[in-house]
This record gives sequence, structure tokens and C-alpha cells, in this order.
Amino acid sequence: MLKQAIMNGLNTLVLAAASDGGLGGAIKDLLNRASVPQIFVPLMAIGLIVALLTYRVWTKPKIAGLLGLGFIGFYLWSATDENFFKIIVKPDNVPITIMLTAMAIVTWVAFRQAAINDRRIERGEPLIESGADDKVLVWPDLVYTEMICLVLCTIALVVWAILLKAPLEPAANPTNIPNPSKAPWYFLGLQELLVYFDPWIAGVLLPGFIILGLVALPYIDKNPRGNGYYTFSQRKMVIWVFMFGWIILWVALIVLGTFLRGPNWNIFGPYETWDAHRPAALLNVNVSDLFWVVLPEKTGLWNPGLPKEPMWGLPTWLVREGPGLMVLGAYFFILPVVLAKSVCAKLYKDLGLIRYAVFWLLMSWMILVPIKMVLRWLFNLKYFVAITEYFFNI
Repeated sequence: MLKQAIMNGLNTLVLAAASDGGLGGAIKDLLNRASVPQIFVPLMAIGLIVALLTYRVWTKPKIAGLLGLGFIGFYLWSATDENFFKIIVKPDNVPITIMLTAMAIVTWVAFRQAAINDRRIERGEPLIESGADDKVLVWPDLVYTEMICLVLCTIALVVWAILLKAPLEPAANPTNIPNPSKAPWYFLGLQELLVYFDPWIAGVLLPGFIILGLVALPYIDKNPRGNGYYTFSQRKMVIWVFMFGWIILWVALIVLGTFLRGPNWNIFGPYETWDAHRPAALLNVNVSDLFWVVLPEKTGLWNPGLPKEPMWGLPTWLVREGPGLMVLGAYFFILPVVLAKSVCAKLYKDLGLIRYAVFWLLMSWMILVPIKMVLRWLFNLKYFVAITEYFFNI
């Protein structure tokens, strides 16, 4: 699917470049087509993999400077587009642009330090942090630094308040609902997950596991290397997992919900006009539908149709959702045992039973998010288990 989308995009780029819109119009059209989640999220994941594999290259100051200037130039060029400009200057969206810029800077600093330290470790040289004097005098060093930051932040806030109006809205009115109705930016990632999960999972369970994972991380990973200094080579697994969860399952979803989700929660490209009347037909399919309807229609093994009466002495909902329950049971309970005996045997030995169980509980839900997203994109799969009788859906 991704290969076909890339080929279609390149074909569109060539055709549009030859049209009246020129190369600029072709690039905009290509980016609009790549903004759908089934292309945008995989491209982000591919970019993250390439970035982590080549961190010693792009963290070099000259290369990072060229990349930064290229991004700024592309951003300014995009701002000449009316639709793009409307999105980025919305008062609610300006802080997110600032956040993404700050995030890119601190990420570069961290990986730059890690690249330098990893080279020093390979050459047997002392680390950057070794022998460093961490003591800082309150006066004058700390006070001067705080005073300068206070002045700069005050100036920035004053200019911000003058140039942009506060995004205040009138009192809630059920007859005048914003379209789209969006949560604050820090919840937009969770709101995006509502496309793939029920509210009790997207809004309660997954945020709870995020907090639990951050608390449990120091107890699960007891690797003493990398403690107190920047490194990537000595903490690869943890950094890979953290960066995937942070960039793909959090930042990318916030960007998706902020800049690309428009009226009726439809996806719009960054250079497209937000049309509230765009139709978005979507067929929701559950695992029970695939097992009891689609599969028998294609194979003729049994009569198609969802069970509507108890069977084999079991409740109707249990028979109907049995296939989905077995899939989830195999994923959550059988797969970790198989992995502990094969691929993750060394990890299981290092962690022990309790820490491995906690690790798999957190990782299984983290991995379930991209799995559910991919199945939604490919098959319109809504739920593995849909027990509507008890409002229990996964």
C-alpha cells in the first residue's frame, strides 16, 4: 500500500509539474496526498528509524544547520499559501509550532552529546561529563541567568499578546458547536486515538499506562551504563522504545490532530481548504463481522450471520465475540510466553518473571496502538471485541 501510494505521488508530481501549477503546485499536491494517516504516520516512522540509525551524521553542526535552514525556507515558502497560513497563525496552533521547534532543538542537543560521547567511548577517551564542575554560584551566575530569561520571556509574551488575539470563545451554546471541536493541544493525541479506540481506552487506560510506564521504567531497565551522561550506543533499546512512543505515538498524533484534522474530523492536507461539506463514508468492521459474515460468505464453510441466540450453553455476546477474545487472549497471554522462550529469552533472563510481565503489559498496549491503526487503515477494523451489551469494546 505504501509503495503504491509513493508511486501514485510521484506520478502526480510529474503530471502536476507539467501543468499550470508548476513544480510548487505539484509539491503541494503531493504533500496533501501524503497527509492521510496511513501515509503520514508510516513516513514519520521511517524518518525516525533513519534518524536514529544516522544520528552521528545529522547531528554534526554543519549538516544540522543546513537541515534547519532548509526547513525554515520550506516553512516560509509554505506560509505563502493561504490555507497553510490560516492554519499556522491560529492562536491555538502557534504554541504547538513553538513546541515543535523547541523539541527539535533539544533533541538535536541530546543526540549531539550522545554522538560525541559514543565516539569517545570507542576511542577510550574520557566522556564530556567526566571531570565537569557542576557547581554554579547563585550570585552572580544563577541570578543573572534567571534575570535575562525573565526579560526575554516577558518581551516574547508581550509581543505575542499584541500580535495574536487570545483564543477566547463565547459561552457554550449547544446550537452553535465548533466544527471541528478539538481538545487542548496536549490532549489532541488522545483525541486522535478515539478514531481507533473506545473512550475508556484512549482517554483513561492508555494515559494511565503512560504514567505507569514512566514510573516503572527505572525499575524495569537497570542497565547502569548511560547513568549521568549522554549515550545512545549503550542504551539503544530503551531509546528506541522511548523515541517511538514519544515521536510516533504522541508528537505525530498531536500534529495530525492539530494541523490536519478539519471539519467533521476529516483529514485535510496542509494546503487544502477546509470544506465542511466533504463526504467521508467509512464502513466499520469488527472481528466478529469478519468471522461470522465475511469469512463464511467467501468460503461457504457455514451460514453467514452474527449469532443472535445463545449457543452451546454460552451467552450470545460470548459466542459472537469469541473469535476476537481468542485473538486478544493469544496476543496478551500466549505471545509473551512464546517470546520469552525464543526471541526474548535473554531479556526474560535479565528481567525475571515480575519485571518481564510488567514490561510486556506496557509494551503490548504500546504496540497495540500501531497495530490497531494499520488494521483500521487496511480493513476499516473498528474493534477486536465489541460487547455492546456491557459497553466493553477493544
